[in-house]
Order: sequence, then structure tokens, then C-alpha cells
Amino acid sequence: MIGLLSTGYGFWNPIVWLVVIAAALIVSFIILKAGRKDYSKDTEQVKPYLSGNDEPSASDTHVRGGNLYYGFTRALKGYYDKLIPLHTGILNDYIAWFLIGLVIIFVVVILI
Repeated sequence: MIGLLSTGYGFWNPIVWLVVIAAALIVSFIILKAGRKDYSKDTEQVKPYLSGNDEPSASDTHVRGGNLYYGFTRALKGYYDKLIPLHTGILNDYIAWFLIGLVIIFVVVILI
């Protein structure tokens, strides 16, 4: 058979996949065309319904990372106080720390 790749677990036929993808695209197009014709992106209907309330601004609903991890940073304050001076912002330092950690992991794995 032309275009058939047989393996120990089944077969691969790209023609079948093309037919399946084409059928999925046709079904998707039919669903798209069956949608409402009066929908418009530039009207009030695209806004979320919040029981009649105005939508809050993004700055009012944004949760900052400091607030999200407050419990962790508070509980591990002693640990973070020692690590913060090590964060220099220089990529070479981060690569060096990564390599040091990798060597430690390799040594532990080899010794075990």
C-alpha cells in the first residue's frame, strides 16, 4: 500500500488523517455558520454580566505577587533574608548556582 507505515503497534496513514482533519474543519465551519447573526463584537453584549454592577478596573482586581506569596515569605523569612543578597541579577551568577547544584545532585546520586 502506498502511504502506509506499519509498526508493531498499528499503522500510520496520512491520507486518513487528512480526511479526519478536513471533516473536523467542515463540522467547525457548519457550527460557526449556525451561530447568531446579530452578534457584534463592538457592543455591550461582549462585557461580562456582573448582576448589573459595573466591571471593576484591572488595577482593582489584580492580585500582586507579594500578596499571593505572603504566607510563604512570612513563614520562611529567615531563609529568604539569607538568600536575597545572593540574587544579584547577573545571569552568570545564576548559571554558576545552577552548576553547583547540579554537581551536588550528581555527587549524591553517584554516592547512593
